[in-house]
Amino acid sequence: MAVPKKKTSKARKRQRKSAWMHQGQAAAAKALSLAKSILTGRSKGFVYPQEEEDSESEG
Repeated sequence: MAVPKKKTSKARKRQRKSAWMHQGQAAAAKALSLAKSILTGRSKGFVYPQEEEDSESEG
């Protein structure tokens, strides 16, 4: 099994943790932005199924 040769510094450890924590914030902001664009109808790069109202009345 591989063993680290040297101890990781506190600064490096905190830097990695901070980057990992910010990934969640970035993903949440992107999801919120996408949701807002879908609600306004201005979404161009996201395809989702829309419910058709006519399909129920035809059958």
